[in-house]
Amino acid sequence: MSEATRPRRLLLARPRGYCAGVERAVETVEQMLVLHGPPIYVRKQIVVLSAHGVAPEVHRNAALRRLRAIDATCPLVTKVHNEAKRFAGQGLTIFLIGHAGHEEVVGTMGEAPDAIVLVQTVEDVALLPEPRSEQLAYLTQTTLSVDETTDIIAALKARFPTVVGPPKDDICYATTNRQAAVKSLAREVDLVLVIGSANSSNSQRLVDVTRDLGVQAHLIDDESQILGSWLEGVETVGITSGASAPEWLVERVVDWFRERGVEEVAEHHLIEENVHFALPRGVREAQPTR
Repeated sequence: MSEATRPRRLLLARPRGYCAGVERAVETVEQMLVLHGPPIYVRKQIVVLSAHGVAPEVHRNAALRRLRAIDATCPLVTKVHNEAKRFAGQGLTIFLIGHAGHEEVVGTMGEAPDAIVLVQTVEDVALLPEPRSEQLAYLTQTTLSVDETTDIIAALKARFPTVVGPPKDDICYATTNRQAAVKSLAREVDLVLVIGSANSSNSQRLVDVTRDLGVQAHLIDDESQILGSWLEGVETVGITSGASAPEWLVERVVDWFRERGVEEVAEHHLIEENVHFALPRGVREAQPTR
């Protein structure tokens, strides 16, 4: 990458990175280490009994094994689980808008497996079999593309006029805010780098909504995955991160660019977030009183 073609400026999306649910899960692990010492076992990635939620079967298996399990499910995911149980208890067939195999979808479907039908795309709606009754509802995975989900909901309502949704949208505030921020950022840059894991739904959606605006975007785990070919002819690079990516990864990417001569680094501030969730009861109750 010659000096004539290298980027001159970085813009950092704000908000970016950890949502309140992931902050809560990470702090839960840290507090458990303080209270009990190692080893603390985390189910799958750093979300204890996952911030994305787990199916009831996971809780049953933990109980059978006599494990002391701390449930760090994000309260916004718990809301969807409760809605699934409520709709199923009322005898409704539930269309769950989400991605097959995602941890959150697996957990939500486990709450009412006989009542839930997964819908992944607008095209899926036309292929759905006729339901047994007009008692229908829809729920959504919390980390989806806002625009795409709106289209799927519209298609469901057009085909099934009696379908009802939750009192409040299921897509979480952090997903909505990060997508709005990256859309705003994309209008000011030539390239967007999204820091996050390939299996992170909300990170993938940040790439999708950027590309939908005609702006080049790539998902990276860290600075080692940046390709020089992406930067040819790029003046300004936008950087954001998914809701489970720590800020130190952003700092490493920024340092990578600084080492290559980029001097101007600025925040692109769209929304201020101040959402915080209390730690799980099992952690709070174990903390010493002051």
